[in-house]
Amino acid sequence: MNIIRMSGGLGNQMFHYALYLKLRSMGKEVKFDDINNYRGEKARPIVLAIFGIDYPRATWDEITAFTDQSMEWKKRIRRHIFGRKAVEYEEKGFYDPQVLSFEHMYLKGTFRSEKYFEDIKDEVRSTFKFPELAEMHLPEKLHLSTKRSLERIESTEAVALHMYRGDSRNNEELYDGICTEQYYEGAVRFIQEKYPDAVFFIFSNEPKWVKGWVISLMKSQIKEGMTKEDIKNLERRFVLMEANSQHTGYLDMFLMSKCKHNIISNSSFSWWAAWINDNPKRLICAPGKWVNGEECEDIYIKGMVLVNEKGKVERTVK
Repeated sequence: MNIIRMSGGLGNQMFHYALYLKLRSMGKEVKFDDINNYRGEKARPIVLAIFGIDYPRATWDEITAFTDQSMEWKKRIRRHIFGRKAVEYEEKGFYDPQVLSFEHMYLKGTFRSEKYFEDIKDEVRSTFKFPELAEMHLPEKLHLSTKRSLERIESTEAVALHMYRGDSRNNEELYDGICTEQYYEGAVRFIQEKYPDAVFFIFSNEPKWVKGWVISLMKSQIKEGMTKEDIKNLERRFVLMEANSQHTGYLDMFLMSKCKHNIISNSSFSWWAAWINDNPKRLICAPGKWVNGEECEDIYIKGMVLVNEKGKVERTVK
């Protein structure tokens, strides 16, 4: 049996479950440790249930058998004398094919690569299909606001633009200087060249900061000779979305996936919103690197347009 240690928010949870589906398709027994990273008041919610998912959970005894985490004093003394008996794998990089060969392992990581489940993509896509809005049973006010947003998205050449700033501030060495303002501006220009009528729906965990960026971007696009009506039309092409809470954040992914195109940040949440977008003509703009100091090629999927931190389009992933 293998145990996958679940961690992070919805995006990471989806990568974990996609790996589970792959291992299961290979005839392996797999369970989840949803205990260690989800204890305490500040723990993020597990929200895979929005997809109707009920996964197999490992017991604490099963987890400690793999990780040697028991705090019983006799076992701690034995550990001190004879050494640890842990059977653990900790992820290195984005994709490691040996992960698929394990039969008895405790798996720690995010496993952020389509390569893990490329041959079962149809199953993964059908698993991560959001229910219809009416079937989500939301509170009336939240249902109406989400419905209005969805109607506007479906009636325009909608582009989901995701500006997530959490990781870049919590771990500057890994994430700083990647999803810069110039990156987003370059991605916006690229899509505007392809789709002049594009409307950008901007999702962010920091709407106040984003509002200032949007105003600056719009000012940079005002040209000499524009009428007041032209400027109003320009303003209508940038829509700042109201942020949802951690417990209803899946609605952001739902709406982002309904847009025709995606400009993503270097986050798992953003990646999945673009991946489950079923528009066959979608454009996906992604940052030219995902983290600093690591080879990132395995995170990208075919057709992604990579834009660097200076706003320059580098290449399209083949």
